[in-house]
Amino acid sequence: MTSEPITRPSLLIRIRDSADHDAWNQFVEVYAPLIHRFAVRKGLQEADAADITQDVLRQVSNSIGRFQYETERGSFRAWLFTTTRNRILNFFTRDGRHPKGSGDTGVRQLLEQQPASVEQADWDRELEKHLFSCAVERVRPEFRENSWQAFWKTAIENQSASATASDLEISVGAVYIAKSRVLARLREVVATLGDGESLGL
Repeated sequence: MTSEPITRPSLLIRIRDSADHDAWNQFVEVYAPLIHRFAVRKGLQEADAADITQDVLRQVSNSIGRFQYETERGSFRAWLFTTTRNRILNFFTRDGRHPKGSGDTGVRQLLEQQPASVEQADWDRELEKHLFSCAVERVRPEFRENSWQAFWKTAIENQSASATASDLEISVGAVYIAKSRVLARLREVVATLGDGESLGL
């Protein structure tokens, strides 16, 4: 098991094949909740956020075959953010709709005026947390509980290797080995789910 991250955007490549239904289902499972939460935070009702999510996923399906993965031309995450944000703005513009809890168009105007770069930074942070959570869900069953706890206590809770070894009744060397193996696997899974940009694992 390598400790180096795989940087190829394999899921994004796979969904370009319309016959790869498993890849598309996996993409929807990973990205639909992210899009939905973003829409809700921007003031949409749950049902409207679900509609926006479907619109964005449809746009991905229609466009992914033409998307060229070239980092110098911009990442997929940036394209997805722009697509999602535009759908939300269009929703509020259409038929004079108002965000929930607003008596006027003030929230929509704030959305329009807020720099996209600020929103995209929030989007990127949320995406990174979400991809990590998805990776954790997939990777945890692959490891014994002691190995997982060695990783979690040292990498996530910042507990020392010696304290972790004492807690788990294993050697310090075993803690380092377990942490390294879990991190390597998480990097692999995150790389297959995302657009190849590092999450700092």
